[in-house]
Amino acid sequence: MDLDVSTREQGNRFIVAAIGEVDVFTAPILDEELSRLTAEGRTGLIVDLSRVDFLDSTGLSVLVKTLKRVREAEGTLDIVVVADRVEKVFRLTGLDRLIPLHASVEAALASTQRDPDEGDAQTQEA
Repeated sequence: MDLDVSTREQGNRFIVAAIGEVDVFTAPILDEELSRLTAEGRTGLIVDLSRVDFLDSTGLSVLVKTLKRVREAEGTLDIVVVADRVEKVFRLTGLDRLIPLHASVEAALASTQRDPDEGDAQTQEA
């Protein structure tokens, strides 16, 4: 399956929406866009995976790499997840304690700045 990625700015945040599957073949598309944004100093990121129904370890590594870059720049990274299957990948790997998960873009936009050590204080309820 293909992956479509689009970016829009809302306030001081950049929303990167992915549609499709994020796997070994398509993850480079997402990585390219997130890398471009962080290289341009745009580090208030929301990755909208609400229309992604599959995410593998390659996709996770893209998000971890982005998290590292964003934190180095003192920015924020939030993820929107609605598919149980995708959310489960975050829970099983423990990434839900490092990257706040939200049920909608609106919830991610409304989230307050937080200390990275707060972990799942911003995580959506399962």
